[in-house]
Formats: sequence, structure tokens, C-alpha cells
Amino acid sequence: MGRRARGPGAQHEQRCREIADAVLEIVAERGLPAVSLSEVAARAGVSAGRVQHYFPSKKELIEAAFDRGNDLSSARINAKIGQDPQAASPRAVLAVVLTELIPYDPTTRVHMRVRQSFTARALADEAIAARLRQDYARLHQTLALLIRRDQDAGRIPATADPDDTAAGLVALAEGLAYYVLIDVSSADTARDLVLSALAEVYG
Repeated sequence: MGRRARGPGAQHEQRCREIADAVLEIVAERGLPAVSLSEVAARAGVSAGRVQHYFPSKKELIEAAFDRGNDLSSARINAKIGQDPQAASPRAVLAVVLTELIPYDPTTRVHMRVRQSFTARALADEAIAARLRQDYARLHQTLALLIRRDQDAGRIPATADPDDTAAGLVALAEGLAYYVLIDVSSADTARDLVLSALAEVYG
């Protein structure tokens, strides 16, 4: 286990997390357009200059919130799995990861609102689009490896393509997440649809 950062480095990381959390709170209450250096500073209890020292632009604030949301999501996934992911059932891990993409409480709704906003920005910003492609590649690869493990164990038909299946499941979950955010679907219905799709993968 690696050491925790101490001293100035730890304080810097803590301040960045606090500022990112402030962004998430503002998005939860008033949406992404309300995010500004001054609004974030007031919420975080620091000066606007301090916020700008860490994050010079609104774009960087949104990126920080995006990263913070992902970190919190990873923590929730690990807590739900309750053990080393490598030792857990691949199907159980798949279910947790995919359903975590569905907003089901205020915290996850904020995370997905930020994520959807970040994705929308990618349509006009190639730098963000490139980053998202990398993030999706890692996510798809992780899920594909889990699918392949159960395929090798005979639990998933050999005809299934792990890479295509992983991408399809993520796309379904994120599409349903959008439905939940705009109240087209309930979180429970979206979760059931994702789990049904996963069950079909297993035949």
C-alpha cells in the first residue's frame, strides 16, 4: 500500500477536492451554467483568486468536477463489490459497474449531470472528445475483460464479441441515464433494463 501524501502536496490535493465538491454542489442546485470562479469560491469558502490559482478557467473547473465525480463513483463501486474486483464474480462486477452509470440518488444525479454536460462539450471541443475516447476505451476494455473471463469459463456463449458487448452495455446504460435525468424513465426501470440486457449476454 502506497503512502498517503503529506505536507503541502496533501493540502493541495485536499483543496482541489474541496473546490471540485463545490462545483458539484452548484451543479446540483442550479445547473452547469451557474458555475463560475466567483460562485465556486463562495461555496468553497475561499477567494476567487485561490480558485483561479488551482483552476484558471471554467473549463478546468468542470474537468475537476468530472474527475471528482468519477473518483467518487469508483469508491462507490469498490464499496458495493466489497472485495478485490479480481476475486469477485465477473457478472457481479459488471452489474455493479453498469448500474452505477444510472443516477439513483442526489449524488449520482449530480455526477451524471456533470458527465452529460462534459460529453456535450466534447461535440465542439476535440481536446475533450479525445479525453472521453480514452476514458471510454479504458471502461470498455475493463468490461470486455470481465466478459471474456466468464466466456472462458463457459458462462457466456463463445459467439459473443466481448468488445462489442461491453460497448453496447455501456451505451445502453448511459442512454438510460439520460432518460432518468430528464424524467423519461425511473432509475428502477432503467436499472432493470440494464440488468435484463446483462442477463441476455449470459444466455
